[in-house]
Amino acid sequence: MSTTVDRRLARLMDTSLFARVVPHLAPETLHQLIQYRGLDACGELVTSATPAQLTSLLDLDLWRHAQPGRDEQFDVDRFGEWLEVLVDTGDSVAARTVAALDTHLVIVGLCRYLRVFDPGIFEPTAQSDDEPTYRHEAMREGGGDWLECEVGGYQVRARRTDAWDAIVTLLVTLEIEHNHYFHAVMEGCRRLSNSRPEIDGLDDLLMAPEQHLHDVAIERERRRSRHGYATAADARAFLQMARQPQQTINPIVTAYFRAAEEEADTTPEDTSASAPESARHDDSADEDVPTSIDAVIELLAEAGVMPVRPRALLEAADEDAKLPLLKRLIEFVLHHDEAAYLTRSRELAFLANTLLAGSSVQSRPFTPQEASDAAACICNLGLEYWPARWRGAPSQGASSPRELDTATAPNAFLVDHDLVTAFEVGWSVLYQDVSLFVADQLMSTLTDLDCVDADTRRGLRALRRTLVKQRKAGTPWLARDAAEVLAMLDTTAWISVLGLLDECPILPAALTAVLERRTTSVSQTAFEFISTTAQIGDIRLFMRRLPDVLAG
Repeated sequence: MSTTVDRRLARLMDTSLFARVVPHLAPETLHQLIQYRGLDACGELVTSATPAQLTSLLDLDLWRHAQPGRDEQFDVDRFGEWLEVLVDTGDSVAARTVAALDTHLVIVGLCRYLRVFDPGIFEPTAQSDDEPTYRHEAMREGGGDWLECEVGGYQVRARRTDAWDAIVTLLVTLEIEHNHYFHAVMEGCRRLSNSRPEIDGLDDLLMAPEQHLHDVAIERERRRSRHGYATAADARAFLQMARQPQQTINPIVTAYFRAAEEEADTTPEDTSASAPESARHDDSADEDVPTSIDAVIELLAEAGVMPVRPRALLEAADEDAKLPLLKRLIEFVLHHDEAAYLTRSRELAFLANTLLAGSSVQSRPFTPQEASDAAACICNLGLEYWPARWRGAPSQGASSPRELDTATAPNAFLVDHDLVTAFEVGWSVLYQDVSLFVADQLMSTLTDLDCVDADTRRGLRALRRTLVKQRKAGTPWLARDAAEVLAMLDTTAWISVLGLLDECPILPAALTAVLERRTTSVSQTAFEFISTTAQIGDIRLFMRRLPDVLAG
């Protein structure tokens, strides 16, 4: 089946009609297609994209997470691959495509592959006492053999040899066909090629290339924020503040939705006008294009290429039997206040994107589906632990373990109350009543645990020291690696503790097996997101039983 889909997709991409379909596809879809087919097979696709699409596509493809929840880093190697693929499509096509990009991004990429000099600075000058300085020797200052050439009046020297031929070809074509853009890029690279600050009180400042890269990264974050993405820094800050929720509106949330509203108010550019010449076509005269778009979308979905977006809120609640409260409240909003339902859905998308960008599950990045499910589950948990409960009810602490009767919540609650606050309450419960609670209980358990094996005793002492340190820092999930010693005592207990100590605590299937005293095999990776007060009770019960489980 997969082979058949691959062949159909390859045939479709080879047709001229596909070039007219590309400008109508979302950048996320194009990115998934590139990942599925490989960049080498998508040269024509890239050159058929509009400048706006290509900018968004590079925002997605040229940056990588060093680790889950951390800031994304510019991928220099990937930039070189892009240049080689573009040049393979044709010199003029590559130059036209690159000339439509922001010069700062191109400068950031190129300055990591080459250094640019003004040949005039190496011309010999009259000297009274010294031997004549020859231009060739000056260019070779420092020794070594470099790849270098002169392009458009600039001396270009390679920093690294990969992609050199493609870069030189691109620069030569840019100089001929896009002269103004060429000089803007080369002047930028030249400024960054000799940026060595003096050693003084300011020598800790970023070097010019690093500062330029930082500026490009900030501009990328602004573009992505306008399209609904959460930056890693903002996501981390929001999640950290949510662990200690306040009565005031989180400023990061306010900024996020303000940017989204500004983007919605912006009049979109005419796609056909911004499309490459090869992709421009009078769609009104071609009735096949809308049909082809539908066919492409269907084929991409069949191939599993379509990007997975956060699910609709009601859909997430419908598919999870553990979200009865959220499901009932959302159903009411859907049928009685369409504007409120749209707002709640946008809030869920923000929360899912925040988990994607700023957190991890099982020490790995969330998938979009997991982020959507986790956001809905945490909201449901927050609704059950609502600080003021419901209107007219006495205030309760966010960490109160008493379960709420879902039938007492007014149906119209989410018309006037937002899901971001519900998420903050649920997230604080996970932090205080799961992460911190489990760390405290585990430290107490390790103090009283006796083991005959000397290596195991040393491992348990090391785990307790790490727990004490990370508990004090408020980051108990950083002790997960040290918890591996528990696997020597009981594998299911170890898996359960890892899930509970996670940055986003989960309920592993192993924990349920321990509570039910099942002896059958259990998946080490299966888990549920915590969504109810009943599950919090299960976690407390498990921690009470943990000493006996570890003692055997």
